[in-house]
Amino acid sequence: MQLACPLCHRTSTTIDPALLFTTDSWRVIDAQDPDFPGFTRVIWHDHVKEMTDLTTTEQQQLMSVVLTVEAVMRQTLSPDKINLASLGNQVPHLHWHVIPRWQDDTSFPDSVWTLPSQTANENAASLARQNLIKSRLTEYHRALINRLASL
Repeated sequence: MQLACPLCHRTSTTIDPALLFTTDSWRVIDAQDPDFPGFTRVIWHDHVKEMTDLTTTEQQQLMSVVLTVEAVMRQTLSPDKINLASLGNQVPHLHWHVIPRWQDDTSFPDSVWTLPSQTANENAASLARQNLIKSRLTEYHRALINRLASL
């Protein structure tokens, strides 16, 4: 574990409600981003920076998890687009962002890390869509946990 790395800290679902699923190698958490409901992170437990720090088998395992998250997200939340990102510029610990996007979200078509082009309250349709997505999060989490348990 690297000193002061926020992603090296492992928790259990009873301690961290954002934690959806964990194994010996990786965990999946709800990023709990109010502007992007459903934003999910897949985090490799060991402190490594890059995908090429993993063995081929570990790489395949991690990508299988990322793609499973994407598939369940598409099935349950029906976003207009899904962004996959593994940046690690601020936290150099291997993790993937799986982000559902809608054409009326606060940053679309730009990255979620850019300044919002609008607020959710500016657009009644956007606010209604956000509330609908938030109502589907329990279904998304339940379906995701079931699929991850079968990997």
